[in-house]
Amino acid sequence: MGNCFSDVAGGQQAVGGVQSRNALDWQSDVFEAVENLGGTRGLSSQIQLSFSANKLRVMDTFSKSDPMLVGFLKRFDGSLEELGRTEVVLNSSSPNWVKELRVEYRFEEVQQLLLRVYDIDTNFANISSEKLQLRDQQFLGEVVCALSEIVMAPNQKFTVPLHGQGERVHQHDWGSLTITTEEMVKSKSLVEIVVRCAELDNKDLFSKSDPFLRISRLQEDGSATSVYRTEVKKNNLNPTWKPIRISLQQLNNGDMDRPLKIECCNFNTNGSHDLIGVTQISLNGLLELTRTRLPQDLNRPVQNQNKQPGGKFYVESCVITPIDSFLDYVTGGCELNFMVAVDFTASNGNPLQPDSLHYFDPSGRSNAYQTAIRAVGQIIHHYDTDKRFPCWGFGGRPIDGPVSHCFALNGNNSNPVVDGIPGIMFAYSQALRNITLAGPTLFAPVINMAASIASQHVSQDNQKYFVLLIITDGVITDLQQTIIAIINAAELPLSLLIVGVGGADFTEMETLDADKKRLSGPDGRVAARDIVQFMPMRNVAPDGASIARSLLAELPGQLLEYMKSRGIVPGNRPLVQPHAFAS
Repeated sequence: MGNCFSDVAGGQQAVGGVQSRNALDWQSDVFEAVENLGGTRGLSSQIQLSFSANKLRVMDTFSKSDPMLVGFLKRFDGSLEELGRTEVVLNSSSPNWVKELRVEYRFEEVQQLLLRVYDIDTNFANISSEKLQLRDQQFLGEVVCALSEIVMAPNQKFTVPLHGQGERVHQHDWGSLTITTEEMVKSKSLVEIVVRCAELDNKDLFSKSDPFLRISRLQEDGSATSVYRTEVKKNNLNPTWKPIRISLQQLNNGDMDRPLKIECCNFNTNGSHDLIGVTQISLNGLLELTRTRLPQDLNRPVQNQNKQPGGKFYVESCVITPIDSFLDYVTGGCELNFMVAVDFTASNGNPLQPDSLHYFDPSGRSNAYQTAIRAVGQIIHHYDTDKRFPCWGFGGRPIDGPVSHCFALNGNNSNPVVDGIPGIMFAYSQALRNITLAGPTLFAPVINMAASIASQHVSQDNQKYFVLLIITDGVITDLQQTIIAIINAAELPLSLLIVGVGGADFTEMETLDADKKRLSGPDGRVAARDIVQFMPMRNVAPDGASIARSLLAELPGQLLEYMKSRGIVPGNRPLVQPHAFAS
């Protein structure tokens, strides 16, 4: 056990730790820590689905059916991925299954579920449900629905009629299926630990050790899985590291008594890091050290016969904080309000010509604008109860008027709201008949209009979050004014999705999508958060699913960051204090 790591890369990753970015405050620290655990996937949620049915069809002659439910996830290509099966409930037309199914909820995708119920033949009574051949069982009905429909149902309980295989209309009474959802809680807490060491062994000849910590969780077979590395503290035998921030699931899978191995190593550039000392302790043990203020000995490697410890390990504070998820907010009453802005500049081409980006193909094939609206709208509309969406155009000249950079697609500037995605499509097609394409390409007016709407809904009791989809074919001509508008909007419950269509040079647009560096204005002001996601449509597969994934993956994180910055908690839970022990 002479080395803590054997690879140079591992040691280099330790330098700076996994929390190397500067956070603005505690709320953004929490968000950043979760994000760093797995990118946008760190914000995904595991959903547990429970099932019951009512008035199933009776297929047996002398008794009721013996039903089992099988869940499938429908992939984009139409293939089915089996999620799992419930147990078989004997002799019941209204079963309440005990076994749940689990699925990863992804906001940015349309996740279609196929749920089928079968009557299990008594000849297979002694075979486990996982091994049953479905083709040998009698079909009792199915349900096809989106996972988002289920999680947004009142009280997370979704009841829907069963129907025959492939039926679009319920031709017979097949009974009903009730689906109850629950987000798995164990992944929804963040652990923050401040630790230090003292009296460490010196492993260097001409200077002091350069210590860092590696934390691993122990498996039942004794093997260890690394879950965290701190930064390296140069030339220091009494180091205090930056706060360790990690999800409870990542640390110990929610098991407070699960052993953790904490190794203190001396960093070497050749990758051969010297082990200074090691200890094993659970999260409950760390909490106890915080309460008692006592140190934990770091034991030296086995080959070192000196019985003195390699140093002492102290826990200065340990805080376990519940992490509110995106699902907590939307199921707690927070609505997403969809808004659309369409580019009517002349560079799109004559809408009557097939080479125009606004061309309506008689075959029914969608143009780029229609594709983008449907891709985003079909996901967001599930999270808006009234499904009434404001939509504007910019860069066009209405009849008998000057060029406008924010006009209502429905022709009613005092009320630009339409009903549902079909309403947007109709208003867009009608506007093309009445608007002359002009220019230039200005974004600031529509962003300011969306911001004025979003500014009216900032409170704990009235939770709304707004999403403005801007679709454009041109090079932006008011870049500085747009940057100022975005910086102002970053203080509001608003995100901007910008889609570039056609072959224009969108290099300047990348400036607005401040993934690596916060957007700053000409006056030196810096955006409070990143609210822009830009995507040239030519960079993704030309299908709605790919477009939606690219545009919407960051939206749950942006909503969480805004809510945490304002101290707004989900509507279905009261304010609670974190579980904390600190000096």
